[in-house]
Amino acid sequence: MPLPTVILPGYFASATEYKPLEWELNTLGIPTITVPLLARSWVPTLGGRSMVPILRQIDRAVGQLLQQHNSDRVNLVAHSAGGWIARIYLGQKHYNIHGDTETLWNARDRVATLITLGTPHLSQERWTRRNLNFVNDNYPGAFYPEVKYVCVAGKAIYGSLRQHWLAYNSYKLTCGIGNCWGDGITPIVAAHLKNAENLTLEGVMHSPRGGRLWYGSPEVREAWIRYLQ
Repeated sequence: MPLPTVILPGYFASATEYKPLEWELNTLGIPTITVPLLARSWVPTLGGRSMVPILRQIDRAVGQLLQQHNSDRVNLVAHSAGGWIARIYLGQKHYNIHGDTETLWNARDRVATLITLGTPHLSQERWTRRNLNFVNDNYPGAFYPEVKYVCVAGKAIYGSLRQHWLAYNSYKLTCGIGNCWGDGITPIVAAHLKNAENLTLEGVMHSPRGGRLWYGSPEVREAWIRYLQ
């Protein structure tokens, strides 16, 4: 039987947006829950502040699933910023750059596979750079050999000031270059990690809004769901 799976939403997303994906994974025999975040759950993290409020909720969800299924490990499926937050959760070093007292989760022995979907694993943006610098300085690339890292990027929009202004500016804030391919928000170069299993999927957009093809669409998830099975 597949290990139980926890879905971690992206920045300012609520668990509700991931319920269709959660339902589909459960239907396929993969016991799955989504970290029960609301949009307002992210408010304390605004302006590059501490991710501890989110990390607490991840830890509760993982603990619940481990106990419920009498398992010693789970898989994490993390969308967008959830991917680099999950890397903090795996880590063995105190995440105390914001002065928090609750700073250590050390969850690498409880996670078998981390799948990141459209995650910006680097950033030039000043509000997120402090957190991401902590992640990449302490846990570069697919850091823990005992964890399987799968990083999925979408190739849907080429950044262009003339035709795709939003994508261009999002890519530039992320990797420093606007004229490149990505999912409309995250450029491919930022969505992959060194020594991870890196996948690039044609036509895949960053989020499910507007009924678009995204990482959780049935025809897309086939590319990464095998790592949960």
